[in-house]
Amino acid sequence: MSSPAIERILNGPSGLGTAGLRFRSQVPAPEVPAAGAPEPEVSAAETAVPGTAAAPEIAAPEVSLPETPGFQVPSAHVLPVPSALTATARPTVHGPAATAASGKPKSGDPIPGLYHHPIAEPDPVRVEALSAELKVWAMEEVELYPPEWEKDFDGFSTGRYMVACHPDAPSIDHLMLAARLMVAENAVDDYYCEDLGGSPIGLGSRLLLAHTALDPLHTTTEYHPDWEASLSSDAPRRAYHSAMEYFTRAATPSQSDRFRHDMARLHLGYLAEAAWDQADHVPEVWEYLAMRQFNNFRPCPTITDTVGGYELPVELHALPAMQRVIALAGNATTIVNDLYSYTKELASPGLHLNLPVVISEREGVSRKEGYLKAVEVHNELMLAFEAEAAALAVSCPVPTLVRFLRGVAAWLDGNHYWHQTNTYRYTLPDFW
Repeated sequence: MSSPAIERILNGPSGLGTAGLRFRSQVPAPEVPAAGAPEPEVSAAETAVPGTAAAPEIAAPEVSLPETPGFQVPSAHVLPVPSALTATARPTVHGPAATAASGKPKSGDPIPGLYHHPIAEPDPVRVEALSAELKVWAMEEVELYPPEWEKDFDGFSTGRYMVACHPDAPSIDHLMLAARLMVAENAVDDYYCEDLGGSPIGLGSRLLLAHTALDPLHTTTEYHPDWEASLSSDAPRRAYHSAMEYFTRAATPSQSDRFRHDMARLHLGYLAEAAWDQADHVPEVWEYLAMRQFNNFRPCPTITDTVGGYELPVELHALPAMQRVIALAGNATTIVNDLYSYTKELASPGLHLNLPVVISEREGVSRKEGYLKAVEVHNELMLAFEAEAAALAVSCPVPTLVRFLRGVAAWLDGNHYWHQTNTYRYTLPDFW
């Protein structure tokens, strides 16, 4: 018997679960209600997630996972699923032969061999509206960057990024919740860590004080005014404080606390990387991956329910299986950044740590071999994410949980799309 949870996943924007499972032909899937149907009570009722539309059926013979060295899907994940998979939702995987035949990728092409799900171009009307509102907030309301950095702000294309990552956001106001936080996080990275004068020296103090803009200081009457004044003392703190105020007004207390926790994880990862930088230490590959589990995109996809206008209950978010799925998602999508930003980072002074470089240094292989192995690491993480997410949806088919899993998967797809198409920032190495 097919599961309503699996049907909802397969009809979603990202194709979640379609490659993490083996497919077997099934009876036609029931028609999914039109977009805008009311959210059902929390149950396993056979209803679609709001904001989805029925996908046309296509024939689906038995399909096996692409071969990825060292990765085995547990037998529990070989599940019967319906064949309601759209052509646009099909994952893209290139084996070695396909990679060799494809030749050198052109500007804006995906990385050859990288497992990903192509998405449609984000709605240009939404992108334009979101970009304009976001720019007013960043450049005028919080004075985040000086006017001479406007070109780089525009080149980041945050509006296109967020529209791609949150296809079920009900409004521009909902998208702005994610966009402000994304811009603020990027500013902290720029100002404190990297491009715009950042340094590992003293980073812990700067991050701690900035974190109090997200997680307020509770102190005595005498010292509270000094802390409050500090919130506007530099651009990153102004941005964090403002973005978090908007977020907490829209989010539930548990969603806000979840985000603060994920930001603490992020800042811990920043500190580990800074410590290695100060010591000129190249970590072991497993150590680097541990750091990247904290210094990664996790805070972004875990607010997908707030941006979507609903809440994943805290008891479901805290499930060990959900925590594993979220961790795998964050790890996979962050390796996407390592791969697409590789050439940009090599142009910076010194040895910039990313997964291809660490593999090359620690395993004694060429830069090209390190890069291509990093692609395989990403692919294994993505396949594991999809298998675990699909299994969780089957074992706990609560509509809000399933919708959240689809939202996280959509965020991964949008994140890849943005990295692939942002040719202002990224170019691929000449490895093919």
